[in-house]
Amino acid sequence: MAGNREFMNRKLHSLLGVIPVGLFLVQHLVINHFATRGASAFNEVAHFMENLPFRYFLEIFLIFIPLLYHAIYGLYIAFQARNNVNNYGFFRNWMFVLQRWTGVITLVFVVWHVYETRIQAAFGAEVNYNMMADILSSPFMLVFYFVGVIATIFHFANGLWSFAVSWGITVTPRSQVISTYVTIGIFVALTWVGVRAILAFINPELANI
Repeated sequence: MAGNREFMNRKLHSLLGVIPVGLFLVQHLVINHFATRGASAFNEVAHFMENLPFRYFLEIFLIFIPLLYHAIYGLYIAFQARNNVNNYGFFRNWMFVLQRWTGVITLVFVVWHVYETRIQAAFGAEVNYNMMADILSSPFMLVFYFVGVIATIFHFANGLWSFAVSWGITVTPRSQVISTYVTIGIFVALTWVGVRAILAFINPELANI
């Protein structure tokens, strides 16, 4: 019974990391990327998202609860995992270790980002271009956001590889090699989107360099 529960928890953890949490990450990156078109473009799409019907229901049940489960169980996996990089220093083993490290970094980053945006909005602050520009005006926060965004994207992209294996999508060694290249491509593409968005909040012209 314990083994079955562990198996189901890991499957659910993997699934939630892609749907809905991963999809929300992609959507969030795309929305932030509107900052490359200027403050008004970002504010317009942010305002649209703020006024979605049933927004609080969607945030609680489709984002925060799945994210909370994924984070808590992910921490359990991270701290009970046995890393064998010193004994087996091949590529996939390093990906395993980096997945755990970036998971912890992602959790810290997401908690802080939610505090700076959603929690502050609950106290009356407006989530807009100026809010993010003010946050990123601090050199420390700028570096923090670069590290946090890249770590989060890596965790998602590499997690897609594990998801495909866990759910029987990539069974053969060849399919897993192809999946590795696909997920690396996803990581590079989303990192480009995320980094450009951060630069745009500093100065939209930087995002077009």
